[in-house]
Amino acid sequence: MTTYEIHALDPGLLDEVRRSGTTVEHVEARGGEPLRCCLRDATPGERMILFNHEPVLPAPSPYREVGAVYAHAEPCDGARPSDYPTDWYGRPQVLRAYDERGWIHPATRTHDGTDPVGQIKAVLDHPGVVEIHSRNIAYGCYMFSVTRR
Repeated sequence: MTTYEIHALDPGLLDEVRRSGTTVEHVEARGGEPLRCCLRDATPGERMILFNHEPVLPAPSPYREVGAVYAHAEPCDGARPSDYPTDWYGRPQVLRAYDERGWIHPATRTHDGTDPVGQIKAVLDHPGVVEIHSRNIAYGCYMFSVTRR
């Protein structure tokens, strides 16, 4: 059993985004787009939405950010809790660590995708880290969050 949990986007949040339609673009996948609802890459032809998302931080903070993310256009089965997304091994990421104030913690680092689980554990080993946001290096897009169990 892992000592941490990986969190996809909340299904309730996604339902609200789908219902509201605000700042939502409906797109067809070319293949490879990272889906934040089920933590896998899209396959060509899948129906998706692209929308603005502000990841929740441990507390109100000047470090909040809003960015575009993909999800299925219709509800899906979601992600298995705590499994590192299989499709995303080998994908370089930033592991942005946050403290209880919602401020960026110095344990923040990048990794090349070869050992993301080891890198997550190493960040969580730092005192004061309460949450991690995984982000794409090139685009800076939010991928998922990680908390201790």
